[in-house]
Amino acid sequence: MRGLPRSQPNPAPRRSSRPGAWLPALLPGLLLPVLLGACAPAATQAGTVQASTPVTGVSFYPLESGLAWSYLLEGEAAGTAPYVLRSLGPTVFAGQKVLSFQLTGRGADQTWFRTVSAGGVQLLGLRKPGVNIRLDPPWQESPAEGAWRPGLTWQGQSEITISGDDGAVQKKGVLTYSYVVQERRAVQTPGGKFDVWVVTRQISDTVGGLFPATQQLWFAPFVGEVRTPEGLLLTARNFATRPGGQ
Repeated sequence: MRGLPRSQPNPAPRRSSRPGAWLPALLPGLLLPVLLGACAPAATQAGTVQASTPVTGVSFYPLESGLAWSYLLEGEAAGTAPYVLRSLGPTVFAGQKVLSFQLTGRGADQTWFRTVSAGGVQLLGLRKPGVNIRLDPPWQESPAEGAWRPGLTWQGQSEITISGDDGAVQKKGVLTYSYVVQERRAVQTPGGKFDVWVVTRQISDTVGGLFPATQQLWFAPFVGEVRTPEGLLLTARNFATRPGGQ
C-alpha cells in the first residue's frame, strides 16, 4: 500500500518477496506499519467518540449501514490492532447515489463508493486523503447473486480519472480487469468458519500500476469478504448471519 502523493500518482511500486509487500498502492497506511511491526512496538491510541447504527438484517452482498468487519494481515499476531471496514450508508459520488465503505486503522483511511443491485456490485470510485479516483463505466466487482458457480468469469474496462481534493485532474488512463471463480470451499479464520467462493482477480492499468496484477479473494454470502484482495483475513464482525441470511 504505497501511497499516491497529493500532486500525482507514483510510478508502479517495486515488488517485494516479503509476505504482504504486494498490497495495493492505494492503501499507504496499511503496508508500512505492517512491515515495521516486527521492529517497533505498536502505538497506543486513545479512545474516540463514535456513533453506531443497529443492524437488523444483512443482504447477500452486505450493505446495511452500521455493519463493521475487523481484519488482520495473514500471518500477523492475533493481538495486533486490526483494520476496520465500516458500511457508512448512502452518499453521493460523482453526482450519483452510492453506498460508501470506509477502511481505517494504523493510519489507513480509504473509502470505496459502490452500487449494489440485481446485477451485482459495481465500484464507481474511491477516495483517500488528497486523492480521488473515478471509474467510468463502473468496475464490476461481483456478479448477480444467482450467477455464482465454479468457472464463472467476467471482465471489463474502465477509464480511470485521478484528481486531487481541489478537483484538478492529475492523470487519466484505462483499467482492465477479469475475474474467475475457482471453487467453493470451507475455510476457517479467527472470525469463524465460512463457506466461501474463491475468486482470482487480474488487473492491469495504464496509470502506473495502482493494483497488483493478480489477487485472490474469498467471498461468503451474507458475510462479505473473508479474505480481501489485499490479503487481509476476517477476524471479527459486529453482526451474525442467521438462516436465510437475515
